Amino acid sequence: MSKYTRNKWRVKLHEIIYEADTPEGKLFDVVLLITILASILLVMLESVQSIDENFHNFLNISEWVITILFTIEYIARILTVRRPIKYIFSFYGIVDLLSTIPKYISLIVGGVHALAALRALRLLRVFRILKLARYLGASNNLLNALKASRAKISVFLFAVIIVAIILGTIMYLVEGEENGFSNIPKSVYWCIVTLTTVGFGDITPQTPLGQFIASFVMILGYGIIAVPTGIVSAEYTSQNKSVKEKENPPENKTMPVQLNSQCCVNCLAVKHQDDAKYCHKCGCKLHHE
Repeated sequence: MSKYTRNKWRVKLHEIIYEADTPEGKLFDVVLLITILASILLVMLESVQSIDENFHNFLNISEWVITILFTIEYIARILTVRRPIKYIFSFYGIVDLLSTIPKYISLIVGGVHALAALRALRLLRVFRILKLARYLGASNNLLNALKASRAKISVFLFAVIIVAIILGTIMYLVEGEENGFSNIPKSVYWCIVTLTTVGFGDITPQTPLGQFIASFVMILGYGIIAVPTGIVSAEYTSQNKSVKEKENPPENKTMPVQLNSQCCVNCLAVKHQDDAKYCHKCGCKLHHE
C-alpha cells in the first residue's frame, strides 16, 4: 500500500475535488460554479464607475474572500494528487492559477485584478458536473474536422489575402488620396473590411469606377464567407460518419460506452468507463469507495 493510499483524507479530498460521482463531489462543484459566477459578476460590477464609487469596499472585500477561497482550493488540488507538477502545468491547473493571482498582483500593479474575469474559463468544468461528457465527443469531432481542413483553409486564406492586396492596390489607383485611400496598406484594410462584410464606413469610394469595384468586392465577400464553412462542414460530416462506423460496426453493433467523472489520482486522466477499476492511461487504481 502506497503512502498516498494510507492518507485517507487525501483520497477522500481528491474524490470530492476532482470527481462528481459522489454527493460531496457534486455539491463541491456546484458551489464552485456559483462562486466562479459570483466572482465574475463582482469584477464586472467593479468596472462600472457609479457602482464602484458606492460599493467599492463591499466589492473589494468580496473579491478578496473569493480569491482566498480559490487559493485554498488551488493548494488543495496540488496536495491531493501524486504528481503536483502534472496538475500545475495542465490546462485547468494554469487556468486555476491565472484565476487566483490577479488580485494579489493588483497590490503591486493597479487594474490587473480585472483579469480575474479569466475565471470564466473555469466554467468549462460544467461538462463534468452536469455529466455532459458525451458532448465532448462532438466537440472532438469538430476539432478534428478543423485540423483535417486546415490545409485547405490555409490555401483559401492565402488566396483571399492576395485578392485583398490586388483589389486594395486597384482602389488606391482609382480613388487616390483625395477620397481617403492615402496609401496601399490603408486601401488593403478597406478591402478586407469590405470583403468580410463588416463595413465600418470610415473609408468610402467616391468615383463611379470605385463604387463599381466596391460592389464587386461586397458580392465577393458573401461567397468567400461560404467557402470555409463548406470545407469544415464536409470534414465534420466525414469525421462524424467515421466515428459512428467505429462505434457501431455493421457486423457487431454494441451499446455506447458510458463514461463517468473518475479522475486518476496519478496522471489526472478522465473519461473512464463506469465499471473501470484502473486508469486506462497509467494503470493506477481508481477510487470507487
